[in-house]
Amino acid sequence: MSTAPREEPYAVVLLIEQALTAADAAQVRGLHQELDDDPTIEVQYHVLLPMADAAAAVEASLGVIGGADLIAPPITPSPDEIERLRGEYREQAERDLAASREALIAAGAIIGSLTIVTEPPVDALIAKVKEVDGRESIILTRPHLVAEFFHVDWTSRARRKLGVPVLHLLEHEQS
Repeated sequence: MSTAPREEPYAVVLLIEQALTAADAAQVRGLHQELDDDPTIEVQYHVLLPMADAAAAVEASLGVIGGADLIAPPITPSPDEIERLRGEYREQAERDLAASREALIAAGAIIGSLTIVTEPPVDALIAKVKEVDGRESIILTRPHLVAEFFHVDWTSRARRKLGVPVLHLLEHEQS
């Protein structure tokens, strides 16, 4: 039995909003079943997971109680509080990325890279597609109806800037 030489990996860049479930991983893998049948092609997945911005989260939560500015002086979080939150967000992102890795491997995927993103997600997606010579990108998010309606969601922005197919999948609800 002869084995044909493998081509360059078929790189797929995934931009995910939260940890992938087993159903999400199976859905992603199902998109490349035909490529798996060709022994000269190796599909590799490069996963990007944006980390929440601690300073923005504190600002947003303070905005909710912003009406209190009229009664009391504004509350400003200390740099230590923001750094503590940043650490918590990084730990959560690492757990979500590890869970996504396990789900993809269980579905038969080959992992090319796993990255926690701190820059704007679409910019990170574009950079990764260029870096790995990505053949396609897949964005998995929860539904964002308003952003999608106005075409300012990740998928719409990526389609305007990337020269590869961009597929938007909705994440499965966890049972």
